[in-house]
Amino acid sequence: MSDPLRLVPIGSVQRSDDEVTLEIMEPFRSGLLQLDRFSHVLVLWWANLHDNEESRTTLVTELPYAPGVQAGVFACRAEYRPNPIAVTACKLLDVNVDTGRITISDIDAYDGSPILDLKPYIPVADRLEKVEVPEWYEGWPDHMPDEGFGLYED
Repeated sequence: MSDPLRLVPIGSVQRSDDEVTLEIMEPFRSGLLQLDRFSHVLVLWWANLHDNEESRTTLVTELPYAPGVQAGVFACRAEYRPNPIAVTACKLLDVNVDTGRITISDIDAYDGSPILDLKPYIPVADRLEKVEVPEWYEGWPDHMPDEGFGLYED
């Protein structure tokens, strides 16, 4: 096994009754410069509620959106996985470099989830022309609504 990796959270997800924000810690705020020029951001976050031995060793699950279908964690977006790293594309509503506060439309992360990294959503790098998915995704929208699906509200 290789040496452990060192990850440093840059902030956390914060939920209130009326908004979802990404709170970026002071040492990392200058990295937000020009992020407001983009409409969307990819948020890499740590699924901290699943950072435990049971979740890290669960490799196969029944899909909640496809009853009777089992899949490996690398074939779904389950929060439990060997390394609970998650990624969500989010619509940017406001970016304040000075305070490190980024207001987004929504994210499928819980309040307090650590943020590992941010990357601007760039269509040429992040959107593909021809994609195939299994039949259990039939009937799903072909894109994430700007307001998100609201799945993880507390």
